[in-house]
Amino acid sequence: MKSSFLVGIAAAVVVAAAAGYALTRDKTGGDALATSGPVAAGPAAPAASGPPISVTTVAVQKRDVDVMLDATGTVTALNSVDIRPQIASTITRVHIKEGQYVTAGQLLFTLDARNDEVNVTKAKAQLAKDLASLADAQRQLARSRDLMAQNFISQGAVDTNQTLVDSQQAVIASDRAAIEAAQVGLSYNRINAPAAGRAGAINVFTGSSVQPSGAALVTITQLDPISVAFSLPQRNLGSVLASLRGGGGSVTAVLPEASGATTGHLLFVDNAVDAGSGTVRVKAEFANKDERLWPGAFVAVRLAVQTLKGAAVVPQAAVIQSPRGKIVYVVDATSKASPRPVEVVYASGEDAAVTGVRPGDRVVVEGRQNLRPGAMVVERAPTDAAPRVRRGAGGASAPASAAVQGAPPAASDALATRRRNGTGARTVSGAPAA
Repeated sequence: MKSSFLVGIAAAVVVAAAAGYALTRDKTGGDALATSGPVAAGPAAPAASGPPISVTTVAVQKRDVDVMLDATGTVTALNSVDIRPQIASTITRVHIKEGQYVTAGQLLFTLDARNDEVNVTKAKAQLAKDLASLADAQRQLARSRDLMAQNFISQGAVDTNQTLVDSQQAVIASDRAAIEAAQVGLSYNRINAPAAGRAGAINVFTGSSVQPSGAALVTITQLDPISVAFSLPQRNLGSVLASLRGGGGSVTAVLPEASGATTGHLLFVDNAVDAGSGTVRVKAEFANKDERLWPGAFVAVRLAVQTLKGAAVVPQAAVIQSPRGKIVYVVDATSKASPRPVEVVYASGEDAAVTGVRPGDRVVVEGRQNLRPGAMVVERAPTDAAPRVRRGAGGASAPASAAVQGAPPAASDALATRRRNGTGARTVSGAPAA
């Protein structure tokens, strides 16, 4: 019985040793399969040995890129005048309608001018009276000179008549000035447009009593050209001033509710930075013949302050933020993806101007999250989710990476099956291992 017990223990040890040897041989064979035969591909073999990754790529473009500053602006009129009377009077006639376009100098309102007309008449009558007195003084001077020539009067009498004439001439000048003053007062009864523009709401009617301190009769607003006022951070002041000195950079006003956009030029930069907000006030001028811009409306403003000549442009979706900085994956002629460090110079919308890549390089846009350095890729159309395949040996359909590495379809299929299941036959070049 003791002998049988020892034999059983020995048999159990032999079985355990055999099982351990089988497991060790299986693991060693798998490692050999991963590093031998046509599947191995040098230093990048760990990433390239897997199935190709389906991606979409775009070519790096070379073009001029405008550096834009974005802001929200308010449409303001270049000229807006509140019309008020300069004298207290009564409206006798309104010559315009609400919303009418008027020209500079056009008659808007007529006031009661009877009192001023009387004043002008009185001034003219006084002038006529003083002209008659001047004529009499001049005749007296002429007679005194004749009498002095005959030694009938002295020189002092002649000088007295000369002073009378000079005094009367000064009175005439004063009368003419009084007439001009009366005519100025009379002109206040005719209110004309100081500038061209569109008339707003009319606040008076015929017979209304008005005075200078009262409400405006009407407001005349210029609509063409028109301006947009907006604020920019003080960090952009240098580039904005440089654009203004260069003749005014291009400014685009984007209208709300997809109503389009219009382009103008930089007109004005304020002479001080607002200490409360750290911004500077800026204005741009726009042609507005079609009246797309209306005073008081809000618009999105884009100011071009610089142009990057011949910049390399890629989609922003292609840029990856890695622990070491921004990178893009570039696909070479052998369908391998390699990371390329880049620096984003300027980004706007869906595009970004970068350094670190060259025009014509193909960068990965979709599928970049699955990539590793040296990974094999297969390109597909942006709307096609299925990767392109190519025919392997014997006409069978095989992934492009298998064809590149030269592995037969059977070996590739066996390798893929073993990787998915973690077990299976150990196959090299399609032949079972002994």
